[in-house]
Amino acid sequence: MEIIKVKHHSEDELIGRLRQVPLKEQPEVLVYRHALITLELIHTNYLHPPQNYLWLQELRKVQELRWSLRDNGLDMFRLDGFVTYTVRAPEGKLVSYDLYPPVIEESFEADGTVALIINDGMHRVYLARQEWVVPQVIYVRGVPKAFPYYAFPRPRGWEGLDLLAENPDRNRYLKKCHRIRYNKTLYRDFQAVFKNVGGSRSELSR
Repeated sequence: MEIIKVKHHSEDELIGRLRQVPLKEQPEVLVYRHALITLELIHTNYLHPPQNYLWLQELRKVQELRWSLRDNGLDMFRLDGFVTYTVRAPEGKLVSYDLYPPVIEESFEADGTVALIINDGMHRVYLARQEWVVPQVIYVRGVPKAFPYYAFPRPRGWEGLDLLAENPDRNRYLKKCHRIRYNKTLYRDFQAVFKNVGGSRSELSR
């Protein structure tokens, strides 16, 4: 992947935007507005994945993005803020994406465990783990108890995580253990304040 241009944004701008992140189905709720938000270096051993699988295709895209950012003098695992990078799509048009560190939320579980749930950036955290890197993450504390992350952390952490070639059928595979029936009401809408971060980036990157 060839990055045409890249712009770095400060930690202050990153945190300012995060405070404006709404819940997707409750846009009046700014879930991080009063939270403590910091950039931290946290070993992946202490981070809790909520999903039971990773996509091999997405992992390869993240690795390619890692290398392309490095060619531009940037370390994916130490952004000290966030970046906007621009690539050329297959049809020739230029497309820009924002990239911020993985988002980790402190969550208090029923058995007393304080879990550091990987809210966003699962494939990047896994790649950091494969590369023996301690990644810089966005660490969010003080999320309102009424609006926890929509799935539970895996009880066994990284152990037994599946690496799949394609998106599994949810009727045959438990992707995540959801907290509530209408789990999307707890979904954090990062796309509302960042550019092109809401889903798969096709063959371009992530």
